[in-house]
Amino acid sequence: MTDKILITGGAGFIGSSLTLRLVDKYQVVLLDNLHRNALKETELLSHPNVTLIQGDVMDFGTVRSAVEGCKIIVHMASIAGVDTVMKSPVTTMRVALKGTMNVVEAAFEEGCVERFVDFSTSEVFGQYAYKVREGDVSKLGAVGEARWTYAVSKLATEHLALSYHRQFGFPAVSVRPFNIYGPRQVGEGAIHHFIVKALRGEQIKVHNDGAQIRSWCYIDDIVEGICRVLTVPEAVGEAFNIGNPRATVTIYNLAKEIVRLAESKSEIVFEPWPFADVELRIPDVSKAKELLGFEAKVDLDEGLRKTIAWYRTRMGA
Repeated sequence: MTDKILITGGAGFIGSSLTLRLVDKYQVVLLDNLHRNALKETELLSHPNVTLIQGDVMDFGTVRSAVEGCKIIVHMASIAGVDTVMKSPVTTMRVALKGTMNVVEAAFEEGCVERFVDFSTSEVFGQYAYKVREGDVSKLGAVGEARWTYAVSKLATEHLALSYHRQFGFPAVSVRPFNIYGPRQVGEGAIHHFIVKALRGEQIKVHNDGAQIRSWCYIDDIVEGICRVLTVPEAVGEAFNIGNPRATVTIYNLAKEIVRLAESKSEIVFEPWPFADVELRIPDVSKAKELLGFEAKVDLDEGLRKTIAWYRTRMGA
């Protein structure tokens, strides 16, 4: 019998992409409230191995039902996107803290879970993160600054999942993704936003002077990293940075490159951003390479070309 896997937030960009990879090997249960629905760009819901439970991780009864019989759980459900987080900091923390507690407790009660992946964030490293390793001290922003409610709640969920491992032997793993992009992205990602604007010939706005530095990881690479986390025995009890330090660029140069590759006439303009921002974010991924045998393969130029081509087809541009 095919093993059963639960992906909370499974209708999202990364969750649906992971499902596409796993669906022929597992029975995949997706628990999602469909607030952001990337499934509509796929045929997954017609696949015999896919079951969608439309519900919320805040409801323990729904979570308990979804967990039943699952040997693997990938917990991705959360409020995401800087703008959304800043508008709804309380909801952000509730979903992360209570939602994750519900999923961890339900999985622990189930008693047959062989791997539990808590999806965290690179935001836990704060404003300045240069070649940060998993064991480096996380640096969160000032209390009361809405931007950091996402990071602090995600750091708490990491501690929760890995504490269950240390105290009870629960097979938990934490994944910290670094700026994921690619076809079918939904939400507020910079690359998604820039490509849509470029293909429409509209102004592309970058915050302040656009000198913020990011490392960008293509969707196929993060999916590969997650798959290794699910299968490599040494992953249990560990946290992993998953990203592509070779695909590093300023936000301004990212916008310029997208305009060039899209053959767009969009103007790049600068707008003040008076809120907290991440100025530098580059991961050290040596732990993932050593323990998981993982290394990102898709460089930024190739990934952007693939992503632009997908959006061009979808938008009819």
